[in-house]
Amino acid sequence: MNREEAKKRAAELVSKMTVEEKASQLRYDAPAIDRLGIPAYNWWNEALHGVARAGTATMFPQAIGLAAAFDEELMGAIGEIIAVEARAKYNEQSKREDRDIYKGLTFWAPNVNIFRDPRWGRGHETYGEDPFLTSRLAVPFVKAMQGDGEYMKVAACAKHFAVHSGPEGERHFFDAKASKKDLEETYLPAFEALVTEADVEAVMGAYNRTNGEPCCANKPLMVDTLRGKWGFKGHFVSDCWAIKDFHENHKVTSSPEESAKLALEMGCDLNCGCTYQSIMNAVRAGIISEDLITTSCVRLFTTRFLLGMFDKTEYDEIPYEKVECKEHLQVASRAAKESVVLLKNDGLLPLNKEKIKTIGVVGPNANSRLSLIGNYHGTASRYITVLEGIQDKVDDDVRVLYSEGCDIFKNNLSNLADPNLPDRLSEAQAVADHSDVVVVVVGLDENLEGEEGDAGNQFASGDKINLSLPLSQRQLLNSVLECGKPTIVIDMAGSAIDLSKAQEDANAVLQAWYPGARGGADVADILFGDVSPSGKLPLTFYYSSDDLPGFKDYSMKNRTYRYFEGTPLYPFGYGLTYGDCYVKPENHLEMENGDTTDTLNAKLTVTVANDGKVDTDEVVQVYIKDIDSEFATTHPKLCGFKRVHVAAGSETEVTITLDKKAFTSVNEDGERKIYGKNFKIYAGCQQPDARSEELTGHKCMSFDVTLG
Repeated sequence: MNREEAKKRAAELVSKMTVEEKASQLRYDAPAIDRLGIPAYNWWNEALHGVARAGTATMFPQAIGLAAAFDEELMGAIGEIIAVEARAKYNEQSKREDRDIYKGLTFWAPNVNIFRDPRWGRGHETYGEDPFLTSRLAVPFVKAMQGDGEYMKVAACAKHFAVHSGPEGERHFFDAKASKKDLEETYLPAFEALVTEADVEAVMGAYNRTNGEPCCANKPLMVDTLRGKWGFKGHFVSDCWAIKDFHENHKVTSSPEESAKLALEMGCDLNCGCTYQSIMNAVRAGIISEDLITTSCVRLFTTRFLLGMFDKTEYDEIPYEKVECKEHLQVASRAAKESVVLLKNDGLLPLNKEKIKTIGVVGPNANSRLSLIGNYHGTASRYITVLEGIQDKVDDDVRVLYSEGCDIFKNNLSNLADPNLPDRLSEAQAVADHSDVVVVVVGLDENLEGEEGDAGNQFASGDKINLSLPLSQRQLLNSVLECGKPTIVIDMAGSAIDLSKAQEDANAVLQAWYPGARGGADVADILFGDVSPSGKLPLTFYYSSDDLPGFKDYSMKNRTYRYFEGTPLYPFGYGLTYGDCYVKPENHLEMENGDTTDTLNAKLTVTVANDGKVDTDEVVQVYIKDIDSEFATTHPKLCGFKRVHVAAGSETEVTITLDKKAFTSVNEDGERKIYGKNFKIYAGCQQPDARSEELTGHKCMSFDVTLG
């Protein structure tokens, strides 16, 4: 069913409603209208990395881990699985008239905000700090979720529009101030791609204000850009209880009725919250016209018709057995393996269990289910922690000793340990002393980094106060490293952590993120060489938050790899493998229509060699720099990437196409176009910076391009 047909049917149905009935349908928990055969519908559902909060479902790595895979095809496969499981569950729930929250077909995912500052607690819900990477991963995810059948399989939602990345504790009254350049260059591209390329069905507004106007009633963003410039046709939903902030916190209105009017006038169709319950008061007071209500109601029912909620569809027979089935779990395992980033390896990895008698496993995240799941997660039928993964891998052939070592969080706000939470440092040291190799599993979980109001939020409302591991874990890591045994450090967290101690003194360092319900098994596969690590960092790891501007400063100056003026601990795009891969000098760049026309693109063909002894996946990355323009980003920006498999001792050819947008820059007035004539294009297995070259031992190949 095309949109015009769905809109026509929606308008006809809405025309039969009273104004009270129409107003009732603008709530996320829309009641039934029995006389018109309209069942109740709850719009609130989540699918950040698998169907969430709705019982059992396949759980994939948290979004930041998916980003580390740098794999567009994988994102499409995950989006398809989410849609299939969503339909399978919806079919059974609808059959039983269960129309409660988290039971519908409208999913408030993905989160395409830019992870501009590593202190932001919700950053692990995103695809990292780069707008190009975020766009390229989000588009196939949304396309696969929504499908290309006669009806939409599920409706995806791009959130949180826009300029939203903390601070969590102030989001209900905070004003994020962004320049026109930063808007066009950083904060808006992923949203634009989802609207113009993926035809995303919904967009969710953020809690905060942007440049003075609340994001759920922001004329420049919602009217001028989203529906105007980009031509968005779907529906707009508020973040939950965000419209209430208009009068209670932002103080741009003085009552719920005025807030509802402002939101409707700016095109916010659906209210997650309670403020739209005041719509009828506003109608009776002459504040809101029925036309405003009708427009939003038609948009919402257009979505419901596109989903086939009033028809029989090709998805009605998707069986419940598809939920968490073997094939879906295999994709989750693939995603977890691709997401793990090898940050350091002096040769200790991969482990050879034939040469090891005892492995020590230490740390608060070693046997923690919370460290597997991230936030906005579903329920799995089975969980495998890192400890369990290692135990299963070695079976009875190798003795595994274990110590939790310390609590995951203990008084991170001071230099004193909390006496009420005794540590087990001596036990951890005993484990290390009696082991041939030690695996220390540290990091965070959703109680320490996450959304304001989530369970725990033990400091800063979910944001981090700095980049350090909690004090208890720093003490544990130091204690184990002092034992002098071969040591592997695994960080399970969703953001940049200061791992300088591990980088300096450990033999190997792995970033495992929140790898999903059975992710411990996938981490073990990497530790023992069943598969080579191949993930790349989707964000910069800094030495300290002191190297960054203030958290509340939304200017991109000195932020992320594109603008950072210092030296990072680990750069964006960095990640090692068990092979030895690099881009060879013999490459080919073909320019098509080499001028400034709309058809300009470059086709880059490179040869990737693996001089190592292990087969591995690798990610070829392409960066571009406008040499002439003052408006170019400080450093070369990512403009293409492709995951490839390279057998040991072999090479493979990779072709990556760069479109016109890669050659554009943005001026201070937010105007994007091609400004310069001379460009440098880089291709490698990392970005073209000195720190990446130091860590990998390889340089990127470069090409000089002059546009005619």
